[in-house]
Amino acid sequence: MAGAYNRRMATLFISDLHLDAERPQVTDLFLDFLRDEAATADALYILGDLFEAWIGDDDPSDLAARVAHALRELAGTGVPVYFMRGNRDFLLGNAYAAQARMTILPDPAVVDLDGHPTLLMHGDTLCTADERYQAFRAQTRDPRWQAQFLAQPVAARLAFAQQARATSKAHQAGLQDRMEELTDVSPDAVDELMTRFGIDTLIHGHTHRPAIHALQTGGRERR
Repeated sequence: MAGAYNRRMATLFISDLHLDAERPQVTDLFLDFLRDEAATADALYILGDLFEAWIGDDDPSDLAARVAHALRELAGTGVPVYFMRGNRDFLLGNAYAAQARMTILPDPAVVDLDGHPTLLMHGDTLCTADERYQAFRAQTRDPRWQAQFLAQPVAARLAFAQQARATSKAHQAGLQDRMEELTDVSPDAVDELMTRFGIDTLIHGHTHRPAIHALQTGGRERR
């Protein structure tokens, strides 16, 4: 019976925990999850926004160190950990991934789940109605912008991250009547992407709206 209990049980997907030193209870729950549920998984996929903000792999915070240690311990038990960057932690790089023993995935990525090709995304690129965010995303994903940003002192990067969060909150507050539209994925964008990849299953995060949606496109049932 012990062998049956300890065998790998499932492939787990999580996203958008937004870990922050100001919310230690969320971090504690995540670390408990890594020690318990995740320890019996076939694999763990983290689909972005694990952290509320990420200013670079040289971040000296205790939070980053604790999370890396816990993920490294999980990987050491034989559970592979995969990470996809989100809109808050898009600067998380190879150095931290190595420290945490995570494999970084591109966005989007196609993986095989029990013989079924499945498309994984963070999901922010599907929110095409928010043109202001999409412009900001294009700017901050430019390698030149990232190199210039990471060359700044840690204090300057922290100040930028705090200002960016404040600006985002103000932007959202001024668009309350359109928030449902702006912060959800575009059905047309989903349809186009799944058709382009020839995939019937898409798993994404970002919207903070856990659900399973069924689509009928091109004579195929997709979800």
